[in-house]
This record gives sequence, structure tokens and C-alpha cells, in this order.
Amino acid sequence: MELKETFQKVKAASKTLGLLTDEQRNEILQAVADAIIAETPALLKANAEDLAKMDKANPLYDRLQLTEQRLQDIASDMRHVSTLPSPLGRVLKDKTLENGLHLQRVAVPFGVIGMIYEARPNVTYDVFSLCFKSGNACVLKGGKDANASNSAGVELIHKVLITFGIDPNVVTLLPATHEATGEMLNAVGYIDLCIPRGGKKLINFVRDTAKVPVIETGAGVVHCYFDKDGDLEMGKRIITNAKCRRVSVCNALDCLLIHENRLSDLPALCEGLAEKQTKIHADAKAYEALKGHYPDTLLYKAEESEAKMKEADANVKSIWNTEWLSMQMGIKTVASEDEALDHIATYGSGHSESIVSNDEAAQKKFQAMVDAACVYVNAPTSFTDGAQFGLGAEIGISTQKLGARGPMALEEITTYKWLITGQGQTRA
Repeated sequence: MELKETFQKVKAASKTLGLLTDEQRNEILQAVADAIIAETPALLKANAEDLAKMDKANPLYDRLQLTEQRLQDIASDMRHVSTLPSPLGRVLKDKTLENGLHLQRVAVPFGVIGMIYEARPNVTYDVFSLCFKSGNACVLKGGKDANASNSAGVELIHKVLITFGIDPNVVTLLPATHEATGEMLNAVGYIDLCIPRGGKKLINFVRDTAKVPVIETGAGVVHCYFDKDGDLEMGKRIITNAKCRRVSVCNALDCLLIHENRLSDLPALCEGLAEKQTKIHADAKAYEALKGHYPDTLLYKAEESEAKMKEADANVKSIWNTEWLSMQMGIKTVASEDEALDHIATYGSGHSESIVSNDEAAQKKFQAMVDAACVYVNAPTSFTDGAQFGLGAEIGISTQKLGARGPMALEEITTYKWLITGQGQTRA
């Protein structure tokens, strides 16, 4: 491996993190947050270099873009992480056996965490803060679209680490090449855990290629079911926020499921979407309900849209399992909650799902039957976020079931070991 020496340095540096106290880690995180604010002009200049190379119509543009407010939010999240309890040293189990052996299971770092991500420079800071707080070193592999932004961020972090006498190799940015990705996924013995964060294509590639352990942060195909007993004004707010708050993130709404008894309310439910110029791909019943009440230039028949998408891309399976990542969404009419649940089971990605209903029985059934990391009742899926959950920040949102699930933060990037203390016992 051409990067073997790099990985060796990161592995060695990771051992030194165990010598730091939580107070020292917190002080350094605060210092990095201060540096982000102080160096905002330089960070925005680097980001502008990346933005200049991307078409503004690209769904990734919004994810790539940093603003003064976003950098302030990043710094704020980092400060919040510094105030959280340390995940290290937590006693998960404590017992004494009949033979007198004392057993404890305690939380410890994974060691070195590898992160692969696309045009998301904020991930650079989130991953560093969570890994550093939890005693992990991190190897970052960003996409070429954000290389200038990521490089500027890591350079800033390195300057602060050096000031505090910390080996800067505890956070290392790899070259933005496919070859570096391949080496990272094969760095057995150096990288203890790899987390991909991006679209379905990236995640599938990492899962199918990696020889190191992987936790998937799955793509989001997100639904909201508006039940026959849903509140109209509440539904309008929830649907608009879930779709339009930030369309390029994985918790954004992709498909509205509406009970057929409420089709007459569909134009009102979609008023906020029209204001935000959202393209709607509607099934036959929903299309007829919206026709004349929604801008013609933004309203499409779902079956026609699906045919065009399949013609343009052979990998498209259905319009209903599309993660739009743009100001577009589908609307599907259902005859019952059971039909909505079947649709979600067929097309959902296990990320986030929501129901709008005043029927307590329907709410409980939805919560019990939907197989997803986050299930909402009368709230938008836009809340699926580590910071919103009070975790400080997130390293990703896991859609798998083995290990972490949902927003992954400090506790989710620690493992454990057993500590056994005896007084000379021997085993028969």
C-alpha cells in the first residue's frame, strides 16, 4: 500500500490519545471552535474554490456550501460536544463471580475510525470533534468536490493540535482519489472501523469492497403518511418543513402518502410546497386532486416521470424508491394505513418515517409496524440529526441493525473491553 506509512502514523498517534484527560480534550475542542470563527474568511475562500467548480443546479451544491452562519453552527456544535459527558470509562457491566473474580465491562475507543464522505465539508469538523472527544484517531477521505474546503479545515485543526503538543496525525486527510479510497478500505490492522456517508452508490461500493469493518449510514428514502384523521394545518407545516428545510440532506421528505379520504385537502397540504417551487410526481388520483390547484409547470404524472427516469438511467428501479436530494417529491394515494405501511416496507430505506394523525391507535400501529431507525408521530423527519437529538453532532445516521442505529455520536463510536481482577484464582 502506498499509504501504509500514513496509516502507521495514524495508528501510532491514536495510542497517545489515551493519555489525555477529558478536560484536556474539551479545552482543545473549544480552541478549534474558536479557530473556526477566527479563520472564517479563509475557510469561506477555500470553500468558494470548490463551489466555483460545481454547477449550482447540482443537488450536492447545497451540501458543499459553507456560509458564515454554517461555520458558526459548526463551531457551536463542537463546543456542545466538549460539554458532553465523556463516553470513555463508562462501566457497562459490573459483577463478581462465585469464585471471587471481579468483572467489569468498560467503554473504550475503537482506535482509528475511517470516514468516507462526499461533498460535505461540515463532516470534517463533526467527525474530528466526535472522534477526538471519544479518544479515536480519524482518517478522512473526502470527495474531490470538497477537497479545498476539507484541506483548509484539517490544516486549521492541525495548527491547534500542534499548539497543544498533540500529534497532528490523530486526524489525517487522504488524497481525494479513488486509489486512496481503495487503500483505506483494505487497511486491515490500521483502520478499526470505516463509516461511509453519502449516496446509495457510495455506500454500496464501500459495503461490497471493504475488508475492514463497516457501519453503513444509509441513504434516506423518507415518507410521511397523512392519515384520514390527520390535522390539516399540522400536516401542512410538517410536510413543508420535512421537504423544504434542506432538500439535499438524507432526512428530507421523498414521498407523501395520503389517505384517499383526504384527497380534497391535498391542494391545501401542498401550498407550502408550491411556494418553494417543489416539483411533484403524483399518482393518478393525487394528480387529479392537484390539477388546477398546483402550478402546471411543477406537476407531473408519476408513471410518466418513472418512464423518463428509467430511459435516462437503467439503474432506476422505481420512482417510489428515489432519494430525490432536490426540490422534488412523489405523492402516492393509499386506501388505508395498512397500504401505507406496505408501501413503506417495500420502498423505504429504514431511515426516517412519519405519520400525521390524531388517531392514537393509528399512531401506535405506525410506531410498531414501521421498520426504520427513526419513527415520528406528528413531527417532521427533519429532526433526524445528532445535534437535534442532543448528541452534540453526528458521525452519520445508521440504517443497519447490528450495532449503532440512527444518529451516531459519542457512545456509538466506542466499543468495550472486559477488565477481570482476581486474587490468584485458577481454573479447574
